[in-house]
Amino acid sequence: MKAYPYRRLTGAVSLRVTSVEVKVPGESREPLDTKAFSVVEQVVALGRAERDDWESARLKLSATIPASATESNGYWCDVSVVAVLTEKVTNARTAVVLESRTEGGREWTGALDLWRVDHLDRAALAVHVVATVDGVPGRVIATSEKEWIVDLGAKAPLRQRELDVIEVGFREGPEWLRPFREVPWVVDTSGELPAVHVNSDFEGITELVGGNGSPTESLVRDLLLAQMCTEVWTAVFHTAIGDLEIEDDGTPLFPHDWRGEVLREMLPDVVPNRPLEEALREVHRRRTGSSGWIDLQPRIHFAATRRADVPKALSSTIRGLDRLHQGNDA
Repeated sequence: MKAYPYRRLTGAVSLRVTSVEVKVPGESREPLDTKAFSVVEQVVALGRAERDDWESARLKLSATIPASATESNGYWCDVSVVAVLTEKVTNARTAVVLESRTEGGREWTGALDLWRVDHLDRAALAVHVVATVDGVPGRVIATSEKEWIVDLGAKAPLRQRELDVIEVGFREGPEWLRPFREVPWVVDTSGELPAVHVNSDFEGITELVGGNGSPTESLVRDLLLAQMCTEVWTAVFHTAIGDLEIEDDGTPLFPHDWRGEVLREMLPDVVPNRPLEEALREVHRRRTGSSGWIDLQPRIHFAATRRADVPKALSSTIRGLDRLHQGNDA
């Protein structure tokens, strides 16, 4: 919890995206359908644009702040509401001042333009209430509790990214996959997002993973997918922790892309009861030091199996097989 040397605004500050438009060079802006953004997930999916050559997107915004923000209480004055879009990967930052639309000053609206050339992956959108406090202008007295995510490539507005699953024959597929032709799948963490390459040459795997078979096959499928997800979480954790940016004093930094998201998700189980930054330093110290890295492997496996829902999948499989056996006995 942060401490501030001045009085802050109490109460919730909310932000909503009300519409999204994209602009192609030489043409007017075109609105995207409402499926391009989700108020529940608080995500904008610009990948839903029907064209790939758009150069900018305009987000129409609406913010609600507590009524006490504009009351004459003597604590602050010159209140304004600012929406800020940032992306750590590119260090891009865009800010726009919203306008008050109600007499009480609770509702504020505006539009923010995102230029595609300035962004690469995912940007975070937040709203800040700014005022002059104790004679000092530009102090932030409140911020929206949850940031919106603006995803340049996603076709669905989901906060948790979907894993890319690719079916390909390993025997005659890409050269790098051919040495793995005897295994059912391979996890690839080298791209912008992790991907699972499923070996369609492995007999029965395609039908089992993607089909709606018998009750027994469904149980096996769920267990197989849980195992696959465990391997994915394990692989992405090792990839993320093995490619950290290190400051001059030796402090490791969280990556800005999906690798940072993975570490923030798994570190509480790998190094429990420690702040995230401290947990990251501990794991980095053990990985690069002379001891302790092997001792962490059970914790990493535990974190991966939890996120893959292996206990749930295994319990469901055991109960399902038991019901099938009872049905056969009857």
